[in-house]
Amino acid sequence: MKIGEIQFQNNVFLAPMAGVTDIAFRELCEEQGCGLAYTEMVSSKALFYGSENTEKLTAIGQNEDKIAVQIFGNDPIVMAKSCDYFNENNKICLIDINMGCPAPKIVKNGEGSALMKSPKLAYEIVRSVKKASKKPVTVKFRKGFDELHINAVEFSKIIEEAGADAITIHGRTREQMYSGKADWNIIKEIKESVKIPVIGNGDIFSAEAAAEMFNHTNCDGIMIARGAMGNPWIFKQIKDKINGHNVYDPAPREKIDMCIRHYKKSIEYFGEDKAVREMRKQIAWYIKGLENCTEIKNVINYEKNSKEVIKTLLEYKNTLEAI
Repeated sequence: MKIGEIQFQNNVFLAPMAGVTDIAFRELCEEQGCGLAYTEMVSSKALFYGSENTEKLTAIGQNEDKIAVQIFGNDPIVMAKSCDYFNENNKICLIDINMGCPAPKIVKNGEGSALMKSPKLAYEIVRSVKKASKKPVTVKFRKGFDELHINAVEFSKIIEEAGADAITIHGRTREQMYSGKADWNIIKEIKESVKIPVIGNGDIFSAEAAAEMFNHTNCDGIMIARGAMGNPWIFKQIKDKINGHNVYDPAPREKIDMCIRHYKKSIEYFGEDKAVREMRKQIAWYIKGLENCTEIKNVINYEKNSKEVIKTLLEYKNTLEAI
């Protein structure tokens, strides 16, 4: 798949996820074969005004080769201006515009998936960002705002006309949030309707599902979101499945080992206090489905010291190996 002038040999990407796709997690996914990882979405307005916290969200790890950034907003001029922050950074390979976030606070401001109700404004945003950016520009959006307004096919043509180099489509409406089933047929329809690359997103929780999406939609690439939470191995599993190899399923002890590696990386990048808080949800994803995981999660959620958390995880690993 080629986006702009960038040729991707690996078309399985890690989706931008708020509070999830930080440096520590991205590096683990990249180790497992992720073709491209995205930062957490960042506010174009906050970048425009030089927000220190927002700039931290776009920090790039020393071990990262290239990443994508995702911006959100509703002002074409401000969004275009935010490109200045990325244009000279050689590690940032493309800029993605969020037109799919369903979060109420984003939609209330006329941003994210709310833009699907304003195709003309969406067009102006893409055109402005494309003119300002030295990187390829892509757009991520949904099936529609709700079941009465399914406009993804028409919207994709508008985005293509505005100059986007590729699009990512999540097969749910904003109204669905993350419930129900993703509609892969809409991804197929869009692939048949535009000439730019189409990346499919939604309900890819296994290598088998990834292969099925490729076959069903004929999409150029796929993007993994919740399926990667606590499961960076999914990228290697998908690669193995597509190449006809056996899909490896990590043992419980390996999940704990990866979790501890993730924890230590988080401490290195973000410091003790933040890592202890932010890693609680990550740990829950790693140990989900393992024996006595609820009890361990409850213990860790009250621990305030990283050494105690790691000690708890190591003891938990020993009990799992003894079962």
